Amino acid sequence: MEAFQIELAGDYLVMAAYLAELKSRMLLPRPSDNEEEEDPRAELMRRLQEYQRFKEAASKIDLLPRLNRDFFLAGAKLPEFEAVTPIVDLPMEELSFALAEVMRRVDQSKAHLINFEQLSTRERMTEILERMRNENFIEFSTLFKVKEGRMGVVVTFLAVLELLKDSLIAIVQSEEFGPIHIKGIEEVH
Repeated sequence: MEAFQIELAGDYLVMAAYLAELKSRMLLPRPSDNEEEEDPRAELMRRLQEYQRFKEAASKIDLLPRLNRDFFLAGAKLPEFEAVTPIVDLPMEELSFALAEVMRRVDQSKAHLINFEQLSTRERMTEILERMRNENFIEFSTLFKVKEGRMGVVVTFLAVLELLKDSLIAIVQSEEFGPIHIKGIEEVH
């Protein structure tokens, strides 16, 4: 604060000295040389015009919205949450091997393929959740209906992934290379 006042006082003294110099030049007789000397008032006018431009710019800037004067930042933090982790850490390779096995079984029974209406992932998710109400564990491979073909396999697999993403089911495996089971998340501890 004191440094600002000293700077302000210094600026005031510089301007006072300049005005005193200007006044003394105006009062003193001019040399009779034919040299045209610049009018000292022109420099003062230039400085005053520059000051006026800065003052106008400052007032325009002052009209702009300013942080903590016109608007404030919210200081709310996001709530912390715990991610639900499955009981057994199942590598994605195991899941992809199980999917490949189901796809192989579908390819073997192509002769018995019956055309059905297009399947919906949402409908299949609902079917899986309905089954989860009646059974504690559902073996992964029993979710797939061979007669639905590749389309049924893909739709069912996508439904399982969606339910897993929404934390409605967990995928568990009791032993390495053992069967994969689906379990309702309410049952997981």
